Amino acid sequence: MRTLRTDAERAEAAALVQDRQRWLTLRGLPVPAQADVPALFRDRQTRSAGLFEDGKLLACMVPARDPGLSWGEGPCLRLGRVHTLPDQSDDITRLITLWASDLAARLDLPVVRAEVLARHPPQAVPVALLRRLTDMGWDVRGSGAGREGDRVTCLELASEHRPGLSALISCQVHAPHLTGDDRSSA
Repeated sequence: MRTLRTDAERAEAAALVQDRQRWLTLRGLPVPAQADVPALFRDRQTRSAGLFEDGKLLACMVPARDPGLSWGEGPCLRLGRVHTLPDQSDDITRLITLWASDLAARLDLPVVRAEVLARHPPQAVPVALLRRLTDMGWDVRGSGAGREGDRVTCLELASEHRPGLSALISCQVHAPHLTGDDRSSA
């Protein structure tokens, strides 16, 4: 996992997001209605990160230290705009989960928070996705309007030091800063 530093890496992340959004649309699954997410990843001001394996981008996101989302109490590591390469195994999501939990612990943050887009009505979040995420340790904290106004399911994950994780995934991500800037929010 590393910070996206070059224009080429940011363009690759934007293309991954477009591929994922196309994949979701073809399956009738929700995509963000309000934001141009590919443009967000192209923007040099966005402090985005990517999960690479052998030089191939498998996932991208915007990690940020957050004093609290409207639905969560207290500080957290917020994973925003998480997108994975379409048609990949759950291993990518599992690695992101382990990495985020460890990073939050190293930053002395108690939890990781994320939002998963939901269809309308709100209970129409793909049950299989939520089951996989809860099996990985995420807790569902309700649903409602997300940061961008889209309907979301709110997820929270306890931070946990994972000393052996570096054998599976290295971390070369900037230390997320407190957000107040919309460019780093998700």
